[in-house]
Amino acid sequence: MISVRVNSFRNGGKEDAELLGGKGANLAEMTKAGLPVPPGFTITTEMCRQYYSNGCRLPEGLMDEVMRAMVELERVQQRRFGSAECPLLVSVRSGAVTSMPGMMDTILNLGLTDQTVEGLAKLTHNRRFAYDCYRRFIQMYGSVVYNIEAVHFERILQQEKLLAGCTEDQQLTEESLCSLVQKFKQLIEVRSERLFPQDVKQQLQEAVEAVFLSWSSPRAKVYRKVHHIPHDQGTAVNIQSMVFGNMGETSGTGVLFTRNPSTGEPDLFGEYLMNAQGEDVVGGTRTPVLISQLEVTMPHAYEELTLCAKQLELQYRDMQDIEFTIENGKLYLLQTRNAKRNARAALQVAADLVKEGLISKEEAVMRIDVQHLNHMLHRSLHTAAGYRAIATGLPASPGAACGQAVFDADTADEWKRLGKSVILLRMETTPEDIHGIVAAEGIVTLRGGMTSHAAVVARGMGKPCVCGCEALQIDEEQRQLIAEGNVLREGDWVTIDGGSGQVIPGRIELQDANVSPEMLLILQWADEIRAMKVLANADSPADARKAREFGAEGIGLCRTEHMFLSPARVPIVQQMIMADKDIDRQLALNRLLPMQRADFEDMFREMNGLPVTIRLLDPPLHEFLPNLEELTERLDALRSSGEEEREQEYERKELERMIRRVRDLEETNPMLGQRGCRLGIMFPEIYEMQVEAIFQAVLRCLRDGVAVQPQIMIPLVGHVNELQFLRNIVDLVAEQVLGEERRNCMYKVGTMIEVPRAALTAGEIARSADFFSFGTNDLTQMTFGYSRDDAEGKFLTHYVENKLLPHNPFQVLDTEGVGKLIEMAVNQGRSVNPMLTTSICGEHGGDYESIMFCHQIGLDYVSCSPYRLPVARIAAAQAQIRLGGALRRQAESHAGERPVDQSSQEAAV
Repeated sequence: MISVRVNSFRNGGKEDAELLGGKGANLAEMTKAGLPVPPGFTITTEMCRQYYSNGCRLPEGLMDEVMRAMVELERVQQRRFGSAECPLLVSVRSGAVTSMPGMMDTILNLGLTDQTVEGLAKLTHNRRFAYDCYRRFIQMYGSVVYNIEAVHFERILQQEKLLAGCTEDQQLTEESLCSLVQKFKQLIEVRSERLFPQDVKQQLQEAVEAVFLSWSSPRAKVYRKVHHIPHDQGTAVNIQSMVFGNMGETSGTGVLFTRNPSTGEPDLFGEYLMNAQGEDVVGGTRTPVLISQLEVTMPHAYEELTLCAKQLELQYRDMQDIEFTIENGKLYLLQTRNAKRNARAALQVAADLVKEGLISKEEAVMRIDVQHLNHMLHRSLHTAAGYRAIATGLPASPGAACGQAVFDADTADEWKRLGKSVILLRMETTPEDIHGIVAAEGIVTLRGGMTSHAAVVARGMGKPCVCGCEALQIDEEQRQLIAEGNVLREGDWVTIDGGSGQVIPGRIELQDANVSPEMLLILQWADEIRAMKVLANADSPADARKAREFGAEGIGLCRTEHMFLSPARVPIVQQMIMADKDIDRQLALNRLLPMQRADFEDMFREMNGLPVTIRLLDPPLHEFLPNLEELTERLDALRSSGEEEREQEYERKELERMIRRVRDLEETNPMLGQRGCRLGIMFPEIYEMQVEAIFQAVLRCLRDGVAVQPQIMIPLVGHVNELQFLRNIVDLVAEQVLGEERRNCMYKVGTMIEVPRAALTAGEIARSADFFSFGTNDLTQMTFGYSRDDAEGKFLTHYVENKLLPHNPFQVLDTEGVGKLIEMAVNQGRSVNPMLTTSICGEHGGDYESIMFCHQIGLDYVSCSPYRLPVARIAAAQAQIRLGGALRRQAESHAGERPVDQSSQEAAV
C-alpha cells in the first residue's frame, strides 16, 4: 500500500483505490500493465479530507509536492509547464473511490495562457487547434473555478457561430476562436470581477481546490444520497498530461464499453467523435458516431482498442467502461472503470463471466446489486396498445414510463413532491439536473448519445431514457415541445419507451416485464448458496400464484383483513362489526365463511404442500367503519324531507343505530385499540369462523390429495395468556372440523411479535407457540413511539437528512433498537422451544440491509411482497457468502493467534 500524498501513475494499483480513488488506482494499474496511458500523478483522497478539516484550505506544503511531481512529468514528456516554446498541458480530474460519473468537476488543457497558446500553435503547426484548446480551457475554468453558469459561455459561442455562418463548433475558423478567447476572458472579468490568470501555477492550485470543492456540490451530494455512497470518502485529484482528440480528422475521442451496458451482449459498445475533446461526447453537445464505424475510418486504432479492451476485461474480471483519445492516429487510454450497467445487463454479464471461467458463481451473485433486480421488472408498452410515436431517438435505457411533461429539473422535483408522475424532457441534461432525473419516471434528451450524461445516469438508476431525439424541438419560453406539427405542452401526458427510443403523446397502457433466463440462472445459483428461506406476503390466490412465479418457498404472511377489501365484501364486514346482537354478527360471519374457505383452499392449492401462514383478523376498526360524516348527512337529509312513511322511518332508525354504534366503536388511537388478538378475545366467534374456514379448506385439499402446511398466526399478542386462550380455540375447532384427518394435518400455531412486551417475555410466549414471526412495521412503531402514517410525512425525512437517524426505520430495520428486541426474543424463545421457527414479515423482509441482519441473528426465513422476492433471494445468498467469508477470516485469525508448540519450535531450531 502506498503512503505518499502525491503519487505517480508508475506506483500503486487497484488495491490502492481507497487512497488513490477509483480513477487514480486504475490509471496506475493500466500504467503498470504497459497500456498506452498518458503519464501523470494523483493527489490522494486523504488530502481532500484534510482540505475540508482545514476549513477548505490545502494542506501545508501540498502544492510544493505537486510542483515537484510536475517537474518529473516535464522530464518524461520533454515539455515545460508554462513554457512559451514547448508548453506542457495537463488535465485536472476528480476521482472518487466509488464511481460518480459526471457529478464532479474536470478541467482540460490547463497550462494555456496568452503566451503558451502561441507556443502550442508553433509546436503543432496548427494555430486553429491551439486556440480551440484555449477557448475550451477558459470556458471550463470559468465554469468550474469561478462558478460562472455555462449558459453565459454558450450564448457567446452561439452568437459567434451565427456570425461565422456555421452550426458546429469544429467549423469555427481560427479568427472566430481567437475572438471567442477574448470574449470569454471579458465574461470572466465581468462575472467574477477577476482577471483570467496568466500564471500556470495559480491555474493549477485553483483547479485542484475546485475539484476538491466539487465533492460537496449539490449534485454530488444528491448522487451520493441516491446511491448510498459515504459522504466522508472524499475525492482524489488526477493530474495527467494532455493528449488531444481535436487536432483534425486523424484525431478523436470516445467512450467504450467492453459489453453492451443495456443488454450485456459481449460486443464492443460505444461512441466517438472525430476532431473533438472528451466533453463533446459525454456532454451531449454533439451526436457521436457508433464505435463500429471506427473500424472503417481508423482500422489500426480500432484493432489496438479492441485488444486493450480484452486485456482490461481479463485484468479486472469485469465489464469495463473505457475513455480513450486518438491523437494523430495514436491511441491513448485515459481511464477505465467497472462499467455501470442496467439490471438486465448486470445479470447477463455476471452469468457470462461465470461461463467464461473468469469468476465463480459466488462472485457472480455478490456482484448483483439487489436494487437492480427491482429495475429488472421493468414495465413495457402493452402489446395491444395502439399508438403513434411523434419521434424516435436512441434507446439509451430500457423500460417504459408514462408521466406529465416537464422541461426543467426544478419543476420535475416540485411536481414529484406533489404526487405527480413526470417525464423530464431536456435539450441535454447536465449534472445540475440530477434532482430532476431522480424525480422523473423517465428522461428524454434532444441531443447526446448512448454514453451521454442522461444515458449513463438513467441506466444506473434503472429509469427509461431516450437520447439524441433530434426530431423534437423544445420552446422553453412557451413551455412546450414541437414534433411533426404536434405540440406537447407542459403538463400534457407523454409515454416513452427506452427500449425502442420512441416518444409517444398521451397515456399508453404499460405491462410488467417477465423474468429473464439470466435472472433465473443467477437466482438458481443464489438458491444453491443461501441458507435462509424466502417466503412471500400474499393476501389472495392471485398473490400466491405470483409469489410462486418469483420463487417463494411458501407464504409467510396472509393478512386476512385484506381479503375483505372488495366492494362485495366490505358491506358484510361492516355488518359484522356494526352488529349490536350476537345473532346479527353470526349471520354476517356465516356469509363470510364460504368466501374465506374458498380463498384459503385456492391458496393451499397454489402452494401445493408449501407452508401457508394465515394471520387471523387484525383490522384497525376505523378502516372498516362507515363514514360518520356521511351517515349524519344522510340522516339530516331524511329528517328534512318531512315524510313519515314506514320505510323511511325504518331507515331513519337504522341510521341512528349505526351512528350510535360508530361512536361507540370510535377509538382515540385505533392502532393501539381493539385490534389483533384483542378483537378475537372479545368476539371469539370471529376467529372461530376464520379457523373453521381454514380447516374446511384443509379438509377439501386433503381429500383431493393436495398436501397442505397450514400455520395459524395470532396477531398482536402481548401476554402469553392471550396466545394460550386463542390457541385453545384453534385446537378445539381443528378437532371438530378435521376429525380423523387431524393426524394428517400437522398444523402450527404461532404469533406475530409486534409488541415490545412480547419480545421481552418471549421465553414465556414460546411455551405456547410453534413459531414467531416478527411484524417489524408495528414493532418499529411501538419501539420508537412513531406513528408511521404521521412520521414519514412530518419529521422522518428531516431526521434522516440531518443525520439524527441513519435511515428511515420503516424502510431499513433499526438493528440497534428494534433489532435487539428481535434478537433477544429469538434467543429466549429458542432456549425454551428449540424447534421454534423464527422470521420477519414486515416491509423489512425485502430490504437488503435488514435481510443481512436477519441472517446474522439466525432467523429461519424472511417474508416479503412477491415483487421483492428476487431481491430477498439474492440478498440472502450474499449474506451467506459474507458470513461464510467472515467466519473463515475469523478462523484464520484465531489460527494465527494460537501459541506456538514449544517442542515444535525447538525442533525447528
